[in-house]
Amino acid sequence: MNEFLTGIAVCGSCGAAAFFLRFWRETKDRFFLAFAAAFLVLALNWALVAIWQPTGETRPFFYLLRLGAFGLIILAIWDKNRSTGHPPRA
Repeated sequence: MNEFLTGIAVCGSCGAAAFFLRFWRETKDRFFLAFAAAFLVLALNWALVAIWQPTGETRPFFYLLRLGAFGLIILAIWDKNRSTGHPPRA
């Protein structure tokens, strides 16, 4: 059952990555590209968990992959808010 649910997580992450890649292709906005990359890293994380040992997802390597993915999301949001071009309020 764990393998099945992990497979759903992999498919969901790949689907989200494809969704953001479609928007990136239309807009060429780095925000969508970073989100797509983050979801691909999450898909890789879940695939590796399923391959190696579903109960061993607490290993530091898996945490580092997730940290990288969430770091990409935070950087994308920071970059998007930084590059809006609006002058700062006085």
